[in-house]
Amino acid sequence: PTNFSHFLAMKTSFDPRYDSANSMLQTIHSSEGGRAFLLLRQREKLQREMEQAKEKIENETKKRTFSAIDSKFGGSHAEALEEKFKQETIGLVSAEEFREKRKKITDLMEEHERQKEEEKEKERAARRKGKTKLSKLSFGEDADDQADQEVEQEIRKAAGKKHLGKDPHVNTDMLPDPDRDAALAAHRQQLIEEYVREQERIKEEVLEVTYSYWDGSGHRRIIRITKGTTIGSFLDQCRKNLEVEFPELRQVGTDNLMYIKEDLILPHTVTFYDLIKNKARGKTGPLFRFDVPDDIRIYADVRVEKDESHAGKIVDRKWYERNKHIYPASTWEVYDPNKTYEASRDLL
Repeated sequence: PTNFSHFLAMKTSFDPRYDSANSMLQTIHSSEGGRAFLLLRQREKLQREMEQAKEKIENETKKRTFSAIDSKFGGSHAEALEEKFKQETIGLVSAEEFREKRKKITDLMEEHERQKEEEKEKERAARRKGKTKLSKLSFGEDADDQADQEVEQEIRKAAGKKHLGKDPHVNTDMLPDPDRDAALAAHRQQLIEEYVREQERIKEEVLEVTYSYWDGSGHRRIIRITKGTTIGSFLDQCRKNLEVEFPELRQVGTDNLMYIKEDLILPHTVTFYDLIKNKARGKTGPLFRFDVPDDIRIYADVRVEKDESHAGKIVDRKWYERNKHIYPASTWEVYDPNKTYEASRDLL
């Protein structure tokens, strides 16, 4: 081999016993069965193995061992140890020396790791000891500690509820509430329906009305109607009752009849229910009372308003047109529900 021949040349140049490399080779082969030759071959093999081991360690161990060391101890410490290892292995070293130096570096790293773990454990123990001191009272009673913890938990719960909940004492009527609005709307609708039913019931009540057919003199009659009857329907029923005694009314339509109550000409569309409900008043008395006292000609103090009512008059419109300038027709006027009429002592 080339390396071995080169070694023999170097050896013969320093050893005066050998004239050339060939003479040295002959001596080696002749001495003890070539033992020296085997040792040299083993040395070359060991050197190649050492170079391969060094290269493998540099490629693989650097990736695995030092990456783990860097994560534990920090990059600066691992890099310093690696740099120290490189400096100590510069040049030609044996595999045994290489392994010893690597083992030494690894031991240093492990020692450093143990020191770091011991320091961390001491810090954790100190923190646990500090927490234990703070959590206990000076008396060291477990029952008191548990009671304090329960009180603290209750305070935290109450504080959390106070911040996250609602104050039940605050008036929230002004805030929108769909459920409340729906309930109020349903209640209003129920009241409206009850009111309408009650008014319809009142309109069906029977009313006894005293009236007088007026053709220059009065002819009193009584008729029974419901409170919901209109003035026009009332005049039609009265006309049917009067036409037997007064045949001239057979030729008179209901539209040509007039109903005068307390000197007011009532429209045909007004109902007795409206007059009663509004407590309407005329010039000489209330419009909402249709019964007549036995004697309405009794004089009284004109300064005191009376609730006495007069019999309403049923009049043919033609008669009214002929006599509207003569008393009592001259005092009549059309009823206005928005007008307030003054009481008068004029009597019929």
